This record gives sequence, structure tokens and C-alpha cells, in this order.
Amino acid sequence: MSVKKRKLLIVDDNKNVLTALTRLLELEFDEVHTAGNPNLIQSMVRSNEYDTILLDMNFSAGVNTGNEGLFWMKEILKIDPNAIIIPITAYGDIDLAVRAIKEGAADFVVKPWDNDKLLATINSAYNLRQSKLEVELLKDKQKSLLEKINKKYSSIIGSSSIMKDIYKTIKKVAGTDVNVLILGENGTGKELVAREIHRQSSRNQELMISVDMGSLSEPLFESEMFGYEKGAFTDAKEMRKGRFEIASDGTLFLDEIGNLSLSMQAKLLSALQNRTFTRMGANIPKEFDTRLICATNKNLKDMISEGLFREDLFFRINTIEIIIPPLRERGNDILELTDFFLNNFKAKYRKNLLKLNKDTFNALKNYHWPGNIRELQHTIEKAVILSDSDTLKPDDLYLSKQVKLKSSEDIALTFDEIEKIGVLKALERNKGNIFKTAKELNIARQTLYNKIQKHKL
Repeated sequence: MSVKKRKLLIVDDNKNVLTALTRLLELEFDEVHTAGNPNLIQSMVRSNEYDTILLDMNFSAGVNTGNEGLFWMKEILKIDPNAIIIPITAYGDIDLAVRAIKEGAADFVVKPWDNDKLLATINSAYNLRQSKLEVELLKDKQKSLLEKINKKYSSIIGSSSIMKDIYKTIKKVAGTDVNVLILGENGTGKELVAREIHRQSSRNQELMISVDMGSLSEPLFESEMFGYEKGAFTDAKEMRKGRFEIASDGTLFLDEIGNLSLSMQAKLLSALQNRTFTRMGANIPKEFDTRLICATNKNLKDMISEGLFREDLFFRINTIEIIIPPLRERGNDILELTDFFLNNFKAKYRKNLLKLNKDTFNALKNYHWPGNIRELQHTIEKAVILSDSDTLKPDDLYLSKQVKLKSSEDIALTFDEIEKIGVLKALERNKGNIFKTAKELNIARQTLYNKIQKHKL
């Protein structure tokens, strides 16, 4: 990787000044360019990327208003908005120097100059230039990242009447900053709905930060959500921003919020009520301006009645509620989604001739899809990978193996497959309620959550 050369431009009609400055600064810069005529400035700035420009403010004999320098400074900034310009002025031109700074100059140098002060000024200016360029680079990267995210989560697929109602709600809600709670079974596309709300909002040029609340242990909650100062705890080697701070001016999506313990719920509620948070190891609270969207597959009202979820937090996050229907209730959306996934995986795995026959479409439509859209996606991908012909038949979907325990004598199931089926059926019987499902299976809620993650349910 080549190292970028440091370049300096000096513009002054006094040859002695140009010579003195060049000798002083040629050891600090890889290239020092000079111009005795200001009419050369535009072509030189267009053809070179200067880190610093030293600019005299007067060029015509007998003129000392500085207007010429201000004019050329503006012309430079038109070509390079991040240009670092340091005017060179006489002792009596301090007011002019102040005007120049207001117009965009980084600093100024007074004639006759002190060499040490001049070098310090130029080095500071160089660092400022690098900072400006880094900010521009970060902005470009963020823009590119947002474009990639929006492309990946380009749209919600489905034209059923129930989905059309959801689209209308999204459109109404997106233009506001109200808190939204998205409810639905695992795999129904809750994050996709959250991203669509963000995409249609006035915050869409900022990031949407997603947090899987189920994966946060109690000791990690504060450091992840609110951040920490250097030295706040043993491993805090440097300051780190939390999710609330990173999502500032954007959207914060808290997935699986029903998995928070009561103590974590209390800390979250306090932040939402006060619109502030305090980094671990700090004493001063920081304000945040973040759009909040939460999601869960749990019945929070049942959890409230069981003392597992705070009612005040529920009302805080639930200004607008959007319920995503399970795939089995979305009719022909199953076929639309199938076409979408099939086209994607055909291209990905270079099987462009693949198609589904009528019986396969019927099998897909009649299957109950306990894993919803995520299960459909995995089913189509697996079928495409394993296909030996150009037509996918019902048997190529392996749907029966996923639901029929009674046929286990005829089908060789692995232990993991049996476990997956058992968890799916228990979730189905309990309508996705993690607490009740874990109780039925006689396992801890965290263990159940781990199994759900393991089997991608």
C-alpha cells in the first residue's frame, strides 16, 4: 500500500517570501508548490490534492484590503470544500484574518512570522485536513452501508389483504417518531417490518441498530446498551459507546424484548422515560434522540399477568402495535415468497432452469409452516442445493420429515431432528409463548431460547 505524499501550496507575489517559506517547509512536506500569480491557483488546486494552502491576502500594488485573498479563498473552496487555507497577513490585518476565518480559513499567519509558531500552525492544519477527509470517508461508507442494507432488506413480499393492511399501518407510522411494538411468531419477518418503518421514516439517512435482547446477559446489559468509560471495569481498556448512543438520530430495534429480566426492564424503562442514559463509569447522563421499535414472539399481556413483564414498560414501548400473521394465514403469499426465494437461490447456486410443478406448489401452500418465512427460505434453499433434476417435486422439499413423528419407523431421524420437531410442536401448542413452552418441556427459558437459535426456528 503506497503512502500518500504530503503536499503544500504557497501563493504569494513576493519572491523572497516564497523562497523563505519553501526552505522552511520543504522538510515538513514531500512536495512544496509555489505560485507568484494568483491566476494559477485554480488550475493547480484542480490538478493537485493539497494538504495545506498558504495564501497571501493582497496581490495588487498599493492594495491592502485583503479582498483579493478572500476572493481566491472562496474560489479554492469551490473546487475543494475540504481545503485547509491559512491566510498570510501583516500585523495590522488582524481584523482581516478574523474575516477570513469566518469565510472558511483554518487559521492565519502574521508577517513576519515566527518559524516555530508557523510550523505548529501548519501541522495543526494538516491534522485538521486529515480529520475532515476521515469524516467524509465515514459518511461515504455509511451511505454505502445504508444502500447495501436497504438493498438486502429491499421490500416486504406479499399481497394478501392482511399484509396490505400492515403496509398501510407502516406508512402511517413511519412519518412519526412514536414507539412501535411488533408482535408475531418466530420467522414471520418482524425485523423486516422494522426496517421498512425505518426506510420510510425521516431518519432513513441514519443507521438502524438491531439488538437481540435475548442474547444479552444481565451483566452485559448496561455496557452493551449504554456503553462505558475507560477504566469502568477491569477489561474496559478504552471508552465504548452503547447502542443507544450509536443509534442516535436513527432507529434502535430491540428484538425479543420479552426475554429481558425484570431488572433489565427497569433499567431500560428509566432510560426511555428520561430520554437519557449514563455510561458505566460516568456520572453525567447523556441525552439521546432515537426512534424505538421493539419486537417479540411472546404474549406480553400474559407475562404482565404472570409478573414477568412490567406493565409500565409495555405501555412505554407500545404506542402503536403491529401484529405480523403467521405464514399459514397469508394464503397465496406463500407462493409469492416461494418464487422470490427460488429465483434468488437458482441464481446463487447456478441452477437457472429449476422450476416447481403444480403438486409442489400445493404441498407448499398446504403445509402449516411452524417456522414461518424463515423455514420456507431454508426449505427452498435446501431443495435447490439437493435437486438432481430441473423440476422440484413435493418429495424434494422434505416437508414430511419435519412434522411427522409417527412415521419415524419409516424415516431415519437424527436426534437433532427429533429435538427440533419436539420444540416446534411445543411452541405451536403454546402459540409461541416461551414461558409456557419451557414449562411444558421442563427446561429453563434460556435453554429453550438456545434450542430455538440452534435449530433456526
